Amino acid sequence: MVVAVVRYFLNGWIYSQYLEPTLTFTYLGFDWVRPLPGIGMYVLYVVLGVCALAVVLGLFYRTAMAVFFLCFTYAHLIDKTLYLNHYYLFSLIAFLMIFVPANRGFSLDARRKGWTDQTVHPAAIWVLRFQVGVVYFFAGVAKFGSDWLLRGEPLRTWLIHADLPPVFSTNEAALAMSWAGALFDLTVPFFLLWRRTRSYAFVAVVLFHAATAFLFPIGLFPWVMIALVPIFFEPEWPRRVFRRDAVPVEKRPAKPLAPGVRAALVVFVAFQLLWPLRHVAYAGNDLWREDAFRFSWKVMLVEKAGYARFRVVDPETDHTWEVDPGTRLTRVQEHFMAYQPDMILQFAHHLRDEWRTKGVPNPEVYAHVRVSLNGRPSTIFVDPDVDLAKQRRGYAAKPWVLPLSNASID
Repeated sequence: MVVAVVRYFLNGWIYSQYLEPTLTFTYLGFDWVRPLPGIGMYVLYVVLGVCALAVVLGLFYRTAMAVFFLCFTYAHLIDKTLYLNHYYLFSLIAFLMIFVPANRGFSLDARRKGWTDQTVHPAAIWVLRFQVGVVYFFAGVAKFGSDWLLRGEPLRTWLIHADLPPVFSTNEAALAMSWAGALFDLTVPFFLLWRRTRSYAFVAVVLFHAATAFLFPIGLFPWVMIALVPIFFEPEWPRRVFRRDAVPVEKRPAKPLAPGVRAALVVFVAFQLLWPLRHVAYAGNDLWREDAFRFSWKVMLVEKAGYARFRVVDPETDHTWEVDPGTRLTRVQEHFMAYQPDMILQFAHHLRDEWRTKGVPNPEVYAHVRVSLNGRPSTIFVDPDVDLAKQRRGYAAKPWVLPLSNASID
């Protein structure tokens, strides 16, 4: 996270992601989350960097971890455009680490307070193992679909456009890599849990994520996953590696967890197991409709492109205005909005509210949207005859999103 904060400053992302946009696509229930005014977002990222460094050093650890979690989560709730699976993972890990006493040893806190007992409750380690395992497992489950296993998409599309030897751009290579990726995600957490296969699984994790970092521009995610995986090893492994003369840790029975802690763990675990499965409550292809796509560990499953134009109509005068989203959104916002239904609806509501301020009391908003999914030809995505100004935001299915046609499936 220290590296991530530095990258935000060096690449100018604080300005382009928070200050340049004139409107943001907020999450349902978090419409109050807005960018801080003035230099506020720069200050926020300075605080993030200081807190991340304090966690590295184990200095005022719990306070630093709590502030980091709040600031990081706040920053990435501002706009759906910023959503990435690994940002969600970072927030979850940061939340868990507020309660995990990771500063019991090898920390400035331990030196300041003279701590000698470096043991922690096994639940503190297992909850982190569980969280990392959940990411892999559900990413593997999500890959068991026809696009990934039968068409080799979207890997085939990405490999064709990558600067690689021709052998990688073949259908056979895409299918082989797709199957290998699905099996890796689905099985690697179990191999990491089994002591006999743990070392081999760790080597596989390093090679797998190093390869994905080389092939695809997906930022820090591969390196973070490599850094997280050693949590599956025995807790005393750092002492064995860095202090070979260290006295072995005495294995003592763990004290029972307080009832409140047990209840909190049950709720957290249940949520992490059930929330990624909510797509079963919706009809249709979730890669197309995205009713339950975010926060479900659907990693590297889609390559989508969209084209969207909007039409605002005054029903009293039949006067019509054609709207190009590019006049109101940044290029990145326009790109993501053009194929995500909830963002399309939010933009339509923005146009409705804008025209109301211009003196049109009941504007109607219609959208012409075409979307391409995983190498298919683009097809009409939104019912062009539905007035989006009257559609409500929410978790209910969106009947105005047209189904993926049989022609495009073939």
